Amino acid sequence: MSDSSGKLKLGALVALVVGSMIGGGIFSLPQNMAASAGVGAVLIGWAITAVGMLTLAFVFQTLANRKPDLDGGVYAYAKAGFGDYMGFSSAWGYWISAWLGNVGYFVLLFSTLGYFFPIFGEGNTPAAIIGASILLWAVHFLVLRGIKEAAFINLLTTVAKVVPLVLFALICLFAFRLDVFTADIWGQGTPELGSVMNQVRNMMLVTVWVFIGIEGASIFSSRAEKRSDVGKATVIGFITVLLFLVLVNVLSLGVMTQTELAKLQNPSMAAVLEHVVGHWGAVLISVGLIISLLGALLSWVLLCAEIMFAAAKDHTMPEFLRRENANQVPANALWLTNAMVQIFLVITLFSSSTYLSLIYLATSMILVPYLWSAGYGFLLALRGETYEQAAGERNKDLLIGAIALVYAIWLLYAGGVKYLLLSALLYAPGVILFAKAKREVGQPIFTSVEKLIFAAVVIGALLAAYGLYDGFLTL
Repeated sequence: MSDSSGKLKLGALVALVVGSMIGGGIFSLPQNMAASAGVGAVLIGWAITAVGMLTLAFVFQTLANRKPDLDGGVYAYAKAGFGDYMGFSSAWGYWISAWLGNVGYFVLLFSTLGYFFPIFGEGNTPAAIIGASILLWAVHFLVLRGIKEAAFINLLTTVAKVVPLVLFALICLFAFRLDVFTADIWGQGTPELGSVMNQVRNMMLVTVWVFIGIEGASIFSSRAEKRSDVGKATVIGFITVLLFLVLVNVLSLGVMTQTELAKLQNPSMAAVLEHVVGHWGAVLISVGLIISLLGALLSWVLLCAEIMFAAAKDHTMPEFLRRENANQVPANALWLTNAMVQIFLVITLFSSSTYLSLIYLATSMILVPYLWSAGYGFLLALRGETYEQAAGERNKDLLIGAIALVYAIWLLYAGGVKYLLLSALLYAPGVILFAKAKREVGQPIFTSVEKLIFAAVVIGALLAAYGLYDGFLTL
C-alpha cells in the first residue's frame, strides 16, 4: 500500500489494539479469576500484570519509534535481536496463538448463542460447528476485499462492544458492597486455591490472555499512515483495556463472593449483571459479547494473515505466503490461516477441550514472542544502539526493558511445565516451513546455536507427545 489513502490512521490502529484485546476474555473474567484466586491475590495479580504489560507496551512503543525499518512487530524484533530461527519461531508461535484463539472465540460465540438457541449447546455441537464454519468463511471473504475496509468495520464493532462494558461498570459500581468484597480476602475459606503465591501464579495465564493484542498496531506498522501513531495506539489501547478489565473484575467481587463467582457458567459477566438487575442484564451482556466476538474474530483474522505475510516478505517464511490479491491482501496467508481454524473447529466436535483450555494453550504460544520482543528492547538500550544522542532516554528504556523482560520470564514460569511442553509440540513442526524458506534463498537452515535451540524444542515436543499418549498431559 504505497498511497496514503490506503493507510491506517490512529483511530483504526487503536481500534485494532482494543478490538483484538477485548474479545471474549473480559466477558468470562469474573468466573475465570474467581476460579483461580481470592480477592487479595487478584489485586496483587492485577498490580503485577499492570506494571508488566505497561512496560511491554512501552517496549513496543519504543521499538516502533527507534526501529522504523522493522515491520511486523513481534516477528521482526525477535529476528533482529536473536536471529532468523527465533524470528521465524515468533511469527509461527504468534500465528498459532492467533488462530487457536479464534477457534476458542467461535466456541464461546456459539455457546453464547446457545443461551437463545439451545441447538448450539456449549458451542461444540454439530449445529454450532456448521454455524461457526459459515461465519468463518464470511469473515474470510470480507477480509479478501481489503485490509482498510475490514479495519473500518473493526472500528465500528469496537465502539459497539464498549457500550455494554460501560453500562456494566456503572451498574455494578452502585451495587458494589464492601462487606462482600472483604469477606474472604485471601481465599482461606477455599483451601483448594492454595497459597496466595499459587493463586497469583494460577491467574497469570488468564491476565495475559485478556491482554493479547497489545502488539496489534505494531503488526500493522507498515500500513500505518504515520509511524509515530503505532506507539501511541499501543499505549492508548492498553490503558483503555486495563481500565475496563480491572473494573469488571474488581466490581464483580463486590457484587458476588469469590465462591459464587467461581461456580458461574460463562459468559459470567451476564450472570453477575443478572444478579443485580434481572434477566435483561444477562441479555444485554450476551448481545454485547456476540458483537465483541465478531469484532475480535475480524481483528485476529487480520493479524494472523499479516504476521505470516510480514515474515514471508523478507524470506523467513516461504515465498507463497507473501502473495497478495488485487486488493493487496495476503491471500495465501489468509487461506492457510482459516483452513487451520476450520480443521480445529471440526476437531472440537470430538474433543473434550473447553474454551478455557483453548485460551490457555493459545496464551502459552504467545509467551515466547513476547519474551523475544522484551529481550530486544532491553538489548537495544543495553548496547546504546539508536541512543547516541539520547543518554537520558537510554537509561529510562533500559529500566523499562529490564522490567518487561523479567515479567516475560515470570509468565513462562507461571504458565507451568505442561503448557511449555505443549507449546514445544506445536513449535516443532514449523521447521518444515523454515527449511523451505531457507532453501528458496540458498542458505543453510540453522546456525550452530540455532541447532541447539531446535534440539531443545524437539526434546520438549517428544516429552509432550509421550505425555499426551500416556495421559499425564491433556489439552
